[in-house]
Amino acid sequence: MIETLTPYLPMLAALIAAGLFAGLVAGLFGIGGGVVIVPTLAFVFAQLGYEDVAMHMAVGCSLATIVATSIRSAMSHHKRGAVDLDVVKGWVPFIMVGAILGALIAGAMPSEGMRAVFGTILILVALQFILGRPTWKLADDLPGGVTRIGLASGLGALSGIMGIGGGVFGVTLMTLCGRSVHKAVGTAAAFGAAIGFPAAIGFAITGWAVADRPPFSLGYLNVPAIVIIALMTTSIAPVGAMLAHRMNAVMLRRVFGIVMLLISANMLRVAFFS
Repeated sequence: MIETLTPYLPMLAALIAAGLFAGLVAGLFGIGGGVVIVPTLAFVFAQLGYEDVAMHMAVGCSLATIVATSIRSAMSHHKRGAVDLDVVKGWVPFIMVGAILGALIAGAMPSEGMRAVFGTILILVALQFILGRPTWKLADDLPGGVTRIGLASGLGALSGIMGIGGGVFGVTLMTLCGRSVHKAVGTAAAFGAAIGFPAAIGFAITGWAVADRPPFSLGYLNVPAIVIIALMTTSIAPVGAMLAHRMNAVMLRRVFGIVMLLISANMLRVAFFS
């Protein structure tokens, strides 16, 4: 039994470490942990010999784990009064529609294209958080009507393609529209389940007939990876949320940006130079 499991011990260790770090990041920044989970899982699956489907598997698994992580993180932020329920109710239905569309688009994209999209968009967001100022605003409040529908659907679609929980775009949008970073982080955490659940189903469907997937996979969803990372992230996300409310708002923005910048730069390196 031990000899059978030995080849997979490095993978299990990597999944546990990624899950713990992703949970901390999710609680701190309300981003569902996808920015850590996706590149980590893409590397793990590629090293195990599943290079052709590594990125799709990573995104699909990330979306599935984000459901549990985001709910846990949002509950922690809600206890501190940092979740705007009016924004959640008004934006979530359109975010869900966009997430389904994003999953379907991603299913038809090559791995290199997914890596390029992931890295390029994330590096732009990272620069805004590092160089931006809390006083920078596009508007005094979040838009409504057709603009809200378009932005919410686009947020869901891009998040579905990238395998992230919506915090990356949600936090940026809300801070630019007059919300404090703590309120934005808490509210964006609530977007995660709305994105992860429908998008994960989409990845299961689009990958169902694809060959050469890791064992115990349902489409592009690998059950062992999802279970391990979900357990790790849900256990540590409340710690991140607690730390977020003890940090200075400016410092929180810059730490968020630096983390995103490093991850996006590595993803672009893999997409274009490997």
